[in-house]
Amino acid sequence: MELKTLNLKVLNEKGEAISTLAAPQTLFGRDYNEALVHQIVVAYQANARLGTRAQKDRSEVRHSTRKPWRQKGTGRARAGMTSSPLWRGGGKVFPNSPDENFSQKVNRKMFRAALCSILSKLAQDDRIAVVDDLTVPAPRTKLLAQKLKAMGLGSVLIITESVDENLGLASRNLKNVMVVEPEKSTMIADKHNQVAFKVVQDATRQEVKAAVELLFKVQVDSVQILNRRGKEKKFGRTPGRRGHLRKAYVCLKPGQEINFAEEVK
Repeated sequence: MELKTLNLKVLNEKGEAISTLAAPQTLFGRDYNEALVHQIVVAYQANARLGTRAQKDRSEVRHSTRKPWRQKGTGRARAGMTSSPLWRGGGKVFPNSPDENFSQKVNRKMFRAALCSILSKLAQDDRIAVVDDLTVPAPRTKLLAQKLKAMGLGSVLIITESVDENLGLASRNLKNVMVVEPEKSTMIADKHNQVAFKVVQDATRQEVKAAVELLFKVQVDSVQILNRRGKEKKFGRTPGRRGHLRKAYVCLKPGQEINFAEEVK
């Protein structure tokens, strides 16, 4: 794959290009892979789906077990119960279940390649710009809207090293503007000093807290426990389900840290 050299524009407050910034070819110089990007977007949307729909099969609908009419002699089709899927008000043949799993697995290399492909396409279409300084003197939506309009920016995603309080408050009411920090600084685990552990099914918060403090010699602020139902899976022709998972999210107190590398040693 041939990498292309690109330069990103550096804009001032008036939207004028005052200089250029050399973009890394490994991120911004790739060819656009539409099929890969489509696959990643579909997986991203599928992983956000929740099992909020439920239908009833013929054993769950309200019905009588009485035979509607006799088997022969009426001239009509045979019928055993009113819960038949052929009848109005009967059960579904393959009903939707709240436990249905819509998640799709995405390989790490595919995700990174798709992200580089998207960034390269945006850079080639001149839809990425670098701003030296983007601040507002007060947390007012009007000030930020005027500044973006002067720079010729409409629907925009602003990625900044750290979100200024005024900038964050001023952008909340602009539906086409979103201000975020880089992924590394906004991960929940980093932001809240949080560590996840896989625990046994009958573990309680007090037991997890005591165990973490005893094993790692740290102070725990809070513990949240999450139960995840096992995914449905077929083992040959036999339908089954993987084991349920219980995870504990341990939030450490400020200044506390668990170094797993040293613990392994």
